[in-house]
Amino acid sequence: MSKQEELSRMIKELRENVPDINGVLIATVDGLSIATDFSEDESARVAAMAASSIGLGNRISSTAEIGAMKDMMIEGRDGLLIMYMAGSAGVLALRAVDHANLGLIRLEGPKTARKAASIMES
Repeated sequence: MSKQEELSRMIKELRENVPDINGVLIATVDGLSIATDFSEDESARVAAMAASSIGLGNRISSTAEIGAMKDMMIEGRDGLLIMYMAGSAGVLALRAVDHANLGLIRLEGPKTARKAASIMES
């Protein structure tokens, strides 16, 4: 199975395990979409912005001396976007509904980010 197929399978499993998630994107820290279930146009834009946001979050964490950034969450009126580092070269972005079960997302999100990192770095 190719890396692309493994990542796509992982996205499908995450969506099945966490029904409140309505979009998953795995990208490089340079902003290139690797695997996603976002639309093609949306994935390119979200990948670029997620990578920029993660970079900024890392700098803020360092400047504020709060340790390494674990995740970043943007809460909008209609939903959430939670981003995790996936190793040193990847970003996992999860879009969820506004009433999402954050406990379940915060349990499954980091596990998925670690799996994505393992696949991308193999």
